Amino acid sequence: MAGFSDIVGQEQIKRHFQSALEQHKISHAYIINGERNSGKEFIAKIFAMALQCEKGKADPCQECHSCKQALSDNHPDIIRLVHEKPNTISVEDIRTQVNRDMGIKPYQGPYKVYIISEGEKMTVQAQNALLKTLEEPPEYGVILILTNGVESLLPTIMSRCILLNMRPVRDDQVKQYLMETLQIPDYKAEVCAAFARGNVGRAKMLAASEEFDKVKEEAVTLLKYIHEMEIAEIVAAIKKITEYQLDVTDYLDILSIWYRDVLMFKAMNDANHLIFREEIQYIKKVADRSSYEGIETILDALDKAKARLAANVSFDLTMELLLLTIQENT
Repeated sequence: MAGFSDIVGQEQIKRHFQSALEQHKISHAYIINGERNSGKEFIAKIFAMALQCEKGKADPCQECHSCKQALSDNHPDIIRLVHEKPNTISVEDIRTQVNRDMGIKPYQGPYKVYIISEGEKMTVQAQNALLKTLEEPPEYGVILILTNGVESLLPTIMSRCILLNMRPVRDDQVKQYLMETLQIPDYKAEVCAAFARGNVGRAKMLAASEEFDKVKEEAVTLLKYIHEMEIAEIVAAIKKITEYQLDVTDYLDILSIWYRDVLMFKAMNDANHLIFREEIQYIKKVADRSSYEGIETILDALDKAKARLAANVSFDLTMELLLLTIQENT
């Protein structure tokens, strides 16, 4: 199924699109801005399907010929821009797939909808070419630019589009979605929701990842015994991290959530709100032997490690510094 009710969270965007459909006030261009895997493509697909639906309501019927074509990604008037270069949407991509194509009237629907995923990859020349179409679009033209980096778009593009920002979805909504839709068990759904930081697509990905489970277990084992470990053992643990396909920031998030649990238990002496509550005996031990300042120092070191890795500082050096800081403060 794929209607507006199937979108988890994002009430503001749902309301905006449904109101535009009800009042027949469709803009020629929208920017949907949100981090990777947050559901931008899903929202764009539903809006495009609703625009072309033969019933003409505020929600796609999912049953008419047009909706069935949209659901199977075969609608002739819903065009998804493709680009051969992985990191660039070129001026030629925009000219051939959007500008020239938009001059041809819709084949069957009331609109021609263009979905430009990874809009942040458009070169300045590509954006300037798109601008010409945005300035004088035909009545039937609707462009959806999906991006995780709105700051890379030209102000002139921004000024001609309606900007819709994806918002983080509440953890309880993400957890409910994982349990009800994907039949993920309660505890695992809670852990995945905590790590996803409001990103439903990321939560789904983590729930389905066997690697995530393995990395989580190894990280927790390291945290349980790090205060007793020799430097050589810490270095070996760092090497192990690089064997996994999982992004290293996911690993750092596991460490952050563990120490947030420690901090929360130290402050409230209550295990009910902990993410790692099945490890309560170890969390209690760490909380008892750590000071508030020590835990804050570790959380600060984790943020610094993320920033260093993002700036391409040596992985081994960054992780060694981090783990030594953890060892000194627990």
